[in-house]
Amino acid sequence: MPTGTLFDHAGGIEGLHRLEDHFYSSVLTDPLLQPLFGAGSPDHVDHLTWFTAESFGGPDRFTREVGFRHLIDVRHLIDVHRHLKITEEQRQRFVELYLAALDAVDMPDDEPFRDAVRFHVEFGSKVAMQNSNASSEEELHPLREVPIWTWNTDGKRAFA
Repeated sequence: MPTGTLFDHAGGIEGLHRLEDHFYSSVLTDPLLQPLFGAGSPDHVDHLTWFTAESFGGPDRFTREVGFRHLIDVRHLIDVHRHLKITEEQRQRFVELYLAALDAVDMPDDEPFRDAVRFHVEFGSKVAMQNSNASSEEELHPLREVPIWTWNTDGKRAFA
């Protein structure tokens, strides 16, 4: 099992920024996903990088600057996905493009790292899909903070 955090193993902020930049570019040109993202947002790559960094045990910049700290930020982050009506096909394509981006930017290819990333993206895309289809507050996923992912040691869960 590798040592250190997933953040360090991925190459820190620089490595994750490369990953998120490539991934985001791919969804903006994908016919199935582009309608969910529109023309894109100039801050999205940075926000994705900060979220993934924090999730992987790095700095908490996403929480401090974007969301999850204050109720209004939580509402904003949830509302970004509300009413998008993400389909299972779109969710699976999202995961597929994310995993392809790992190879495209030469992320580590060891199985423990790839498993943790896959579980992270599968989980996050299911939360986004649930929130995008929720017709009431009760149907929203209960997650209200950045989940911290660790090395998958039990084959079932990879976050603390």
